[in-house]
Amino acid sequence: MSFLRNRMGTIVVIIIGLALFAFIAGEVVQYGKSFFSGDQTTVGEIGGEKIKYEAFNARLDQNTKQYQQQFGQSLTPQLTSYVQNITWNQYLSQIIFKKEVEKIGIVVGTDETRSMVSGTNPDPEIARNFTNQQTGQLDRAQLNQFLNNIQNAPASDPMKAQWADFVASRIDAKKMEKYLAVIHNGLYVNSLEAKDDYEAKNKLANFKYVTLNYASIPDSKVTVTDADYQSYYDEHKASFKNPAELRTFKYVAFNAAPSKEDTAAIKVQADKLAADFKASTNDSLFVQINAIDAVNKAPLAFQRKGQLDPKIDSVMFGAAKGFVYGPYVSNGSYKVSKLVDERVGPDSVKARHILLNPQTEGGLPKTLAKADSIKKLLEGGKSFADLAKMYSIDKASAEKGGDLGTFGRGAMVPVFEDAAFAGKPGEIKVITSQFGVHILNIEEQKGSSKVVKVATVDRPLLASSKTQSEAFAKAQSFLSQANAGNFDAEAKKAGLEVKTATDVNGLASALPGLDNAREIVKWAFKAENGDIADKAFTVGTQYVVPRVTEIKPEGTLALEAVKKQIAPAVLNIVKAKQLSEKLQAAANGASSIDQVAQKAGTTVVPIQNIVFANPVLPGIAQENKLIGSIFGSQPNKVSKVIEGDHGVYVYVVDSFINPAPLTNAVREKQTINQALLQRADNQVFDALKDKANVKDYRAKFL
Repeated sequence: MSFLRNRMGTIVVIIIGLALFAFIAGEVVQYGKSFFSGDQTTVGEIGGEKIKYEAFNARLDQNTKQYQQQFGQSLTPQLTSYVQNITWNQYLSQIIFKKEVEKIGIVVGTDETRSMVSGTNPDPEIARNFTNQQTGQLDRAQLNQFLNNIQNAPASDPMKAQWADFVASRIDAKKMEKYLAVIHNGLYVNSLEAKDDYEAKNKLANFKYVTLNYASIPDSKVTVTDADYQSYYDEHKASFKNPAELRTFKYVAFNAAPSKEDTAAIKVQADKLAADFKASTNDSLFVQINAIDAVNKAPLAFQRKGQLDPKIDSVMFGAAKGFVYGPYVSNGSYKVSKLVDERVGPDSVKARHILLNPQTEGGLPKTLAKADSIKKLLEGGKSFADLAKMYSIDKASAEKGGDLGTFGRGAMVPVFEDAAFAGKPGEIKVITSQFGVHILNIEEQKGSSKVVKVATVDRPLLASSKTQSEAFAKAQSFLSQANAGNFDAEAKKAGLEVKTATDVNGLASALPGLDNAREIVKWAFKAENGDIADKAFTVGTQYVVPRVTEIKPEGTLALEAVKKQIAPAVLNIVKAKQLSEKLQAAANGASSIDQVAQKAGTTVVPIQNIVFANPVLPGIAQENKLIGSIFGSQPNKVSKVIEGDHGVYVYVVDSFINPAPLTNAVREKQTINQALLQRADNQVFDALKDKANVKDYRAKFL
């Protein structure tokens, strides 16, 4: 008790200190979680500015639709990842450059904006959207008409807001262009740089060398110490900066693809399908009932040679109407195809249309009646362009007088395409499609070739429930036995190949052998090192069980994290020390390169016409240190030992052949400056990105 009384003050201070430390540590941990993982609505931070998921997702959705519209295809996991990165880079560029532009006071004034939109030299994007398809030149009248319509449109018109956003984006692009112009104008190449570059590309060196290769010492004969690793790591520490967290994991896959029995059973179904298709008298209805693939269920359209599945393209163009081909295997299905119709028709059509919306016109009957009235006005001589601007809901074509340009087969929906290709030039038709009611005017038809209409039904090659159950049971059995210590051993016991996905980033969508592995990646970035998934992931026709084996955090990686990576280089450094001593001993007192070779027990290799700009040693590889040293040496003098990337070297320069004097420094400067300009934009962006302290939380959401 006396001890406690005498030291009570100290004890109280310690207790209070521990309590404060616990409180502060708790806050730091919570702050750290928020700092490194963001909140539940933030997809990233750029220069302190938060990117909200809702805004990011809206732009991502817009970019996805634009990509699909431009390329006419649905997005694979790889393309989805590509569009996601484009969207993220748009935010990076927009925010980073905006801050820089504001900092140095770059502006685009009212007069400059007006010039960009309607001046003599409008913005390239505006010019592209208002280019006359026939002349390839800017259609000034069309642009002015559009601007007049926008100006007179009510404030509630969505086109007005869209145009304002578009112009704002072009102003931002102009500011960025000015900012980069400031950078470009600061790049300068002087005459000395031009001369050095010219000589680096044209001055020739002739020399002889002897070498002792690192491969001459077996790895097993070399002892590498921790100090060797630490020395290499310290010297190259800057190269071990990890821009984003990476994870490595192993995985095994259990095959649930269709068995031979499954395939045989599906073939029987396909054979019966072929027989029924031959007997069918209503091909369109048969397809709607029996086709499983949505593409096959799409309305039938005439197609030219080269547009059909390669398996049937040549066959159908040489067959008679009613011919049935199959079953054949294509894109993972048994398919049966029937030649429904054939004809000779135009290759392309130039047309225009007016599109009406039944929902806003009071229903389809009223819309068709209105379309007939418009058709009569057109047949009576009214201007198609004027009526298109007045009535068409397709604003993009309406501003061009309803013009759709010239299109080939496959560019339009089947019902519209059939009408355009089957009609005659000058004809006006009323057609109903999923987009509404069209008043179509066929202006011109070009070319002539045979086209066919082919109907296809299919039976996908899918695994039976028995096959899937067996594969799933094997995966579950493996899960019940495997742990962090025996993962590889259990896989070997089960006859499974263990694959490794190395240094995977948090946004990866594919892995070696797995095209759509996003769910596995998301799991891996939530797991701890050594964790095995608590379930088998379904990827295509496989059940996959992963295990995290390494986590590389963002920032400079620790020595242990890169030890395996740097091991070959460290091994060569240790070998270099041994071989350098041997080769230096041979060089000591030698008066010629031949004496060095004789003492070292190797041969002299003569080399001709090497240039500094291409430091490649013929028959070996790139040797920067060696070639750099040669071009800094005096002829006829045996060198010291040079430790290269592939061995140690001693050389003697026979001669240098100087190029003709540089007579046109201006051209050389221009060449170097062009190379600088090509690199400058990306290098500036990378530097600004580093400075912006970018935090990327996309892996949580995507």
